[in-house]
Amino acid sequence: MDDMNTDIHTDTNPDMDPLTIRKGGPDDIPAVTALFDGAVQWLAAQGRTGQWGTKPWSENPRAVAMIEKYLTTGEPWIAEIDGEVAGTVTLTDGPGGDFIPRADEPERYVHLLAADHHRPAARGVGRALLAHAAEETRRQGISLLRVDCYAGDDGKLVAYYESNGFERTTPFTGPDGTWPGQVLARRV
Repeated sequence: MDDMNTDIHTDTNPDMDPLTIRKGGPDDIPAVTALFDGAVQWLAAQGRTGQWGTKPWSENPRAVAMIEKYLTTGEPWIAEIDGEVAGTVTLTDGPGGDFIPRADEPERYVHLLAADHHRPAARGVGRALLAHAAEETRRQGISLLRVDCYAGDDGKLVAYYESNGFERTTPFTGPDGTWPGQVLARRV
């Protein structure tokens, strides 16, 4: 497998056009920001505003700074369908905030997972990116992959990660004291 570009199909959407996953970087900041703007819009349309509210990430300086940080210091991956960005994930060596303890062993940590929910052809991109993250973790000789996510409202996001092989480890409350979160882990 070429570690720079990987063409895959997913079991979750066998009709999906071929998906290419490539290394990302600072040039992808506008596309990743647009993915998160779309994710906020998609969540808000479902009445699920507890996670990120209703304001586009592109209008939130802290969110833009976070995207810039991870795409310049982490290991970003970009999923493309027919040459158009359809999703993203970034791996780092640990959680991004002080409110989540680091693991007591080497780990890869999932940040900025997003897929284009407005394109039917992109169904399954998030799962493909998580599978790619697991493969990259394994390829790097590391056996622990962790992620944290919003655990409020209907719990669908926690269930999504569980359906991708992650198990709940530690609940937490975000730095503002009101945002309920969950750390999940997967052995690869």
